[in-house]
Amino acid sequence: MKSKTSYAIITAKIILSTMFIALFGGFLYGEYMKKDAITNLAHVDAKKTSMLIFEALYSAMQRGWNREDINEIIIRLNKIDKNMKVDVYRSEIVANLFGELERDKQKRENSINIKDAMQGHELLNISDSNYIEYFYPVAAKNDCLKCHTNAKIGDVLGIIDVSYPVDDLKVSLSELINFFMIFLIVFSFVIFIAIFLELNKYLIKPIKNFSSAIRNITNSQDMTTRVLVNDNIEEIDSIKDIFNGMLDSIENQFYNDSLTGLKNRRRLTEKLEERIHSFLIIINIDSFQEINDLYGEEAGDAILKEFALFLQENMLNEATLYRLHSDEFAHLCRAPKDIDEFKVLASLISEKISKKRFKIDEKSEVSLTATMGISYGSELLLVNADTALKLAKKAKKDFLVYDDSMAMAKEYEKNLEWTKRLKNAIEEDKIIPVYQPILDTKTKKIVKYESLMRMIDADGTLIAPIHFLELAKKNKLYHQLTKIMIEKTFEKFKHLPYSVSINLSVDDIVNKDIYKFIMDKLKNSLISKNIVFEIIESEGIENFDQVLEFINSVKSYGAKISIDDFGTGYSNFEYLMKLKVDYIKIDGSMIKNIDTDKNSQMITQTIVEFAKKMNIKTVAEFVHSKDVFDKIVELEVDYTQGYYFGAPAQDIK
Repeated sequence: MKSKTSYAIITAKIILSTMFIALFGGFLYGEYMKKDAITNLAHVDAKKTSMLIFEALYSAMQRGWNREDINEIIIRLNKIDKNMKVDVYRSEIVANLFGELERDKQKRENSINIKDAMQGHELLNISDSNYIEYFYPVAAKNDCLKCHTNAKIGDVLGIIDVSYPVDDLKVSLSELINFFMIFLIVFSFVIFIAIFLELNKYLIKPIKNFSSAIRNITNSQDMTTRVLVNDNIEEIDSIKDIFNGMLDSIENQFYNDSLTGLKNRRRLTEKLEERIHSFLIIINIDSFQEINDLYGEEAGDAILKEFALFLQENMLNEATLYRLHSDEFAHLCRAPKDIDEFKVLASLISEKISKKRFKIDEKSEVSLTATMGISYGSELLLVNADTALKLAKKAKKDFLVYDDSMAMAKEYEKNLEWTKRLKNAIEEDKIIPVYQPILDTKTKKIVKYESLMRMIDADGTLIAPIHFLELAKKNKLYHQLTKIMIEKTFEKFKHLPYSVSINLSVDDIVNKDIYKFIMDKLKNSLISKNIVFEIIESEGIENFDQVLEFINSVKSYGAKISIDDFGTGYSNFEYLMKLKVDYIKIDGSMIKNIDTDKNSQMITQTIVEFAKKMNIKTVAEFVHSKDVFDKIVELEVDYTQGYYFGAPAQDIK
């Protein structure tokens, strides 16, 4: 197993490594500085010394020197410092005029440094960083030509060779300051790089991995997942253990009932999502609220815990027992049984419950009864068992097994509930229109709106009519909804500069009461010319003459007619010619995929071409993306409507 480390060890490693690197770098840079300083200072020092020697020789020369004088001066100079050595070598130009010295000739011919210096080059040689040898070429000046008549200005007349140790050379204060400044910068940079690389590896990256693991758990909302990051860091491992321990606690609370310790409804729901053929019993304690009211919640909780233990003792497998809520429990069985065996189990449990005495306190006991709903299969087990339970309570049965006939009863209950909600919405003025913009395809400007029905639910949610319109027709509430929509739409647009479309079914049109209501509104309104009635095409036209009469009547007030969802129902061109409509709204099923569906493109193009010949404007609905809109533009549809440009809203901007 790989050994773990800690941030204390990592920090120590970083500091030690950084110090070693910095000190080693400082040593190397110091050596470089030492060599550079010696070279530069030695050069300057040696040059000054050579120039002083030359000036001493030059002074003697002005008094008229000879070879012995030169030697004497050199000997005297060499006595100044026992460690310093001075030599002077004459050039060939001087030898030709004043006579050759064999020593000078040997040096000119055999010494590479002397040869190079005779060419006018200053040479500095440092051996082992301890000893300097400097060759200074003496160039002829104007004054020199008085004696050296065979020379010209710039010719090398001789070489001054100075040699001495470098022990006393010192680095300047500014160079020391510069050294430490550079050292500080380099040291800081090295620390930064070391911390960045090391802590990125051992701190930032592990934390990122840990954070990513937590984010994945959060996004998946799977309470059974645990953080498995393994970076061999003690602190990260400690955090991981704490976090996983917290998840264990959360999972326990998330999936288990705190009172009884049983698994809860959420765990049962996840089990049922596996869709394995199973049997499910929901067990509800009858009139449990009365026990709570009579004996108090503390006594009620004690009974629930005892009841849970009792069920665990009597179920086929205690691990498959769940508490759904308050006084309701469930048992999930996946054992290979038939329904008759399960009915026997339910009957046996019911009998045992009725015979059991549950303690309230040391002196009091209470008897309980329970009602059960049973379902089996792999789909909708919880919903079906709950339906069976409710029907068993109504029928005062100990238990019922769900069958398909119960679905009809449940649907009937649902219809009754929706009917009540719909009636309340009408009475409380919670049927409202919302408005979706319709734009001119060429200008992209809003030219009109469509008025769409919504019901405001008890929690403020807006419910679309698909959920209640058919039920409204069955309960003879439909025409009330139509009147509400017409009344509120006319009121909304009486001062607005837009046209507005109102949906009508053929059933609305042939209804005498609605017919009269519409005509009265048009007659008494100043915005009749801005009203468009959209006839829902999918219902078909059986009473054609009555529809045609309606169209002619509303047009006499300046209103217009649109055929909605053209492409279904009675969508044929003969109707369009007879009805003399103003707009065709192309069915959304063709528009929504028109950018990729060639058949939709072909049908839409045919409708548009025909409409143009008939002087009928076209509207494309369900325009939900730029690609769809671009295709609409290409096909020359006149108007466009959909979420790409705006969702239905109560207010008009």
